[in-house]
Amino acid sequence: MTVTTDIVAKLWRLCDILRDDGITYHEYVTELTYLLFLKMMAETGRQDQLPEGKRWADLLHREGMEQLTFYKHLLLDLGTNGRGLVQAIFADAQSRLKKPTNLKALVEAIDGLDWFSAREEGLGTLYEGLLEKNANEKKSGAGQYFTPRPLIDCIIRLIKPQPGEVVQDPAAGTGGFLVAADHYIKAQTDDLYGLVEAQRFFQRTQAFVGLELVPDTHRLCLMNLMLHGIGGDSGFGVQQGDTLSHEGEALGQADIIITNPPFGTKKGGGRPTRGDFSVTADVSNKQLAFVEHIIRALKPGGRAAVVVPDNVLFEDNSGRALRQMLMDWCDLHTILRLPTGIFYAQGVKTNVIFFTRGKTAKANTKAVWVFDMRANMPAFGKTRPLLLSTFAPFERVFGDDQHGRNRDSTLTDPDDRWRCYTRQQIAERNDNLDLSWLRDESGDLEDGLTEPGEIAAAIMGHLQAALDEIAALAEEVGGEVVEIEEAAE
Repeated sequence: MTVTTDIVAKLWRLCDILRDDGITYHEYVTELTYLLFLKMMAETGRQDQLPEGKRWADLLHREGMEQLTFYKHLLLDLGTNGRGLVQAIFADAQSRLKKPTNLKALVEAIDGLDWFSAREEGLGTLYEGLLEKNANEKKSGAGQYFTPRPLIDCIIRLIKPQPGEVVQDPAAGTGGFLVAADHYIKAQTDDLYGLVEAQRFFQRTQAFVGLELVPDTHRLCLMNLMLHGIGGDSGFGVQQGDTLSHEGEALGQADIIITNPPFGTKKGGGRPTRGDFSVTADVSNKQLAFVEHIIRALKPGGRAAVVVPDNVLFEDNSGRALRQMLMDWCDLHTILRLPTGIFYAQGVKTNVIFFTRGKTAKANTKAVWVFDMRANMPAFGKTRPLLLSTFAPFERVFGDDQHGRNRDSTLTDPDDRWRCYTRQQIAERNDNLDLSWLRDESGDLEDGLTEPGEIAAAIMGHLQAALDEIAALAEEVGGEVVEIEEAAE
């Protein structure tokens, strides 16, 4: 066990204290983030970003109700009078702790961790480990914001981000795609020391941009980026906002867009409020609207990898019009059919689409290669985690070119998971991209689930998938459908 893994385990055990104070699973990491930020500022010598009298030592050396009262006033003060990144992380921050003894236990436990070793291994790595632990805990519900790291790393290795490129995630979540892209570039440039100063400044402060709609998730994202040295002291590369509004237009164009946008429909049947949308302007399905944003936000020659549910590939009407736009404006060169069970919602079937924006808006897609990782694949979950090696056969046939060009047409997969469809063949299918040819003989993979949380997640996934299909039908007749979470409230 690494030092980081050990510290993450110890931090997660502190959640027992939070639960004892009535704090729910989805609030755990947010509560810990407030305290970890103060401690990490002390550990990294960056306390000058905090007002005097509002630092870790000032909290540590108080007792009882005085400490709890001081802590709650500290959160309010940093959220209103802090500067730059500090104010953004503590915006509207409120602790739900009620018992002074619990706060004292948390502060002393965090203060007593092996911070020397944690700095050696990387504080960003530690925080990522905490986010992953939270996402893997089904009861937290955080998995809907967390894309599995092996999948992210596979996408990054194929997209190959380069120094000087603007990388955008319009549904940033906790920042996993942006952090992985930063890791990749740093590995290629001797931790940026292989670049001239102007290039290093760009990479630290301007290379990574995005939006995140949910305030608490945005807070976690800022913390994650800060600990990885992304965004500078301002930390405003990723803003809190709605990509499907004018805020998405303001993101500007990017060389690379990598994202796992939210699935389902906008609450209350709302539509995008973008002035530049044409195909999805009147569509409430968020995943379709996000794809149009990505097409428009890519620079000519820019490349994208996007996680989408199956209905993006086969839905008629606006869905078909969007796919025509995608294949005209871009070279949609690859579709990866993902196995089920790798996201929080087990029943939702997903894909990764890889495409490059063309220099014109006409007939850029000549052929689409499809790799099927879904048929006859084992169920993934706690007992069978997704690994980097899981994607090795796909990466082999994808090839070395980040635009999916110059592939060896004789290169095949022994399991017949890799096929090419011409644009003409796709047109003959009414532009349906739900392309499969393997007979799935594995039965219902979810029959093998044993963890209660995984079973519950599978049920929720099936319900959400069914609701998405109903939403598509409702759009055709002018009705409205709310999301499961909203209906359950």
